[in-house]
Amino acid sequence: MGFQTEMVVMSIKEIGHSDENALLELLLTYKALGDEDALGNCSTSGCAPFRVKHGDDIDFESSDGDDDAGDTQPNYGDYGDENFIRNMSEKDKKINSLVDMGFPENEANMAITRCGVDVDLSVLVDSISASLAAGDFDLSHQVMNRRSDSFGGTKKIRLMEDRKKKRKRYGGTAHGNQIFLDGSHYEHMPPPNPMVGFSLPNCSQLPVDRKIPKKAIGRPFFYYENVAQAPTGVWATISRCLYGIEPEYLDSKHLCAAARKRGYIHNLPIENRAPLLPLPPKTILEAFPRYKKWWPSWDTRTQFNCLRTSMACQQLTGSIGALARTGNPPPRNIQKDMIKQCKEYNLVWIGKNKVAALEPEEIEYLLGFPKDHTRGLTSTNRYKSLGNSFQVDTVAYHLSVLRGMFPNGVTVLSLFTGIGGGEVALHRLGIHMKTVVSVEIDKASKRIFRHWWDQTQTGTLIEFDDVKSLTDATVASLVTRFGGFDLVIGGSPCNNLAGCNRYSRDGLEGKEYVLFYQYPRILEAVKEAMARM
Repeated sequence: MGFQTEMVVMSIKEIGHSDENALLELLLTYKALGDEDALGNCSTSGCAPFRVKHGDDIDFESSDGDDDAGDTQPNYGDYGDENFIRNMSEKDKKINSLVDMGFPENEANMAITRCGVDVDLSVLVDSISASLAAGDFDLSHQVMNRRSDSFGGTKKIRLMEDRKKKRKRYGGTAHGNQIFLDGSHYEHMPPPNPMVGFSLPNCSQLPVDRKIPKKAIGRPFFYYENVAQAPTGVWATISRCLYGIEPEYLDSKHLCAAARKRGYIHNLPIENRAPLLPLPPKTILEAFPRYKKWWPSWDTRTQFNCLRTSMACQQLTGSIGALARTGNPPPRNIQKDMIKQCKEYNLVWIGKNKVAALEPEEIEYLLGFPKDHTRGLTSTNRYKSLGNSFQVDTVAYHLSVLRGMFPNGVTVLSLFTGIGGGEVALHRLGIHMKTVVSVEIDKASKRIFRHWWDQTQTGTLIEFDDVKSLTDATVASLVTRFGGFDLVIGGSPCNNLAGCNRYSRDGLEGKEYVLFYQYPRILEAVKEAMARM
């Protein structure tokens, strides 16, 4: 097409070669701006001109983008080109590895551009998945903004945006529009309202068109929980990583006295579920009738909000008490403000004009744990561990279908065990746990779970500290030793995805949430090892 060699090399270094449409788009843009003008802008902005020997062939199948494409003032000389070629080889290896893992090639290339060519493959996997989760289709536009000062400014961006619009108008896809390998498009998956799951106890079950791929049917059954109201796109990514299964969204307020909006992806049957008996109370005053004496008539709360990982400070409870004393009853605007604060922090009326936070023992009761389950931890750690745990009655309702399927007991792989909410649910269902392989890094939570196990169970408990130590070879060894797993259960700490955490949510890129990707990896390793049995 008559493009200058220097221009082609510069374009490849900027955006790589894997998206041919984007590369052609950039070359046409440079040409529209004028060859000399485009290259001249680079020189005047402090860049050394490219020096490529005459006769060099530019091979679109073997060259790739530079991992520092976002820099605004690159310095490319002969030595830089040698590094560029060397990095291309390393990039090709990593791109091929990512493609073999099932990721689109353009996403692999963009991840290397974001993270650098020298990072571990696991970092690139996390970056790609987080990009898909966030609907990160404007990354190329952001990169163009960083380049605009050096290569033609707003005129260039306008030309590229015009071409994008034309491609979309005539059926093409804009750069970065997510299309998965199975041909399906990325879609945001908002939770339903109300969150009643596929069924509720003592309610007639409506027909559910539930599609589970053949690969995910049957043993090992798996069960993964996460907060329902996660940042946009998180559930789409979680679903994609777990065989495309639709989440079951259920608010625990339909089974107990506290809200807990969660999503569950699992391959369990949904027929013949049964709740734990006796059914837990579903209102605040049914659960704690002693508070009825002091509960003001204008506080119309009947259920608790989601149980948090931290409690209200003494200053807040004191200020609410002071407001309550402003009248009998207080003015409506003050009532409204007090109810808002009491609802947010799950405060209860323990005396005349006196509120307090729930005690850890009360939270244990609301979550379905035995009394004093977390005793021995500091109050701060008790609140934190309980706030990150399963709601036992809810999980038991889902797992109840295993009771008839495994009358002789189950072998469980428990990832991110925490204080053992899943195991407590199985125990309360009367399902014997022959073996539990538990993976939990928090020492305090491990101590609580181990103490409960020693007091209540007769099966075998095997503990791992770090989920990363559960390599595919280790998983295969465990599968051989125990004849496979009947259930792979897990969940993640709620803070990084929770709706109330407005300041430090990083979605699936968060420090703790990158561990989510270990769950599908280990699950797949279990399935592959069991298929070889």
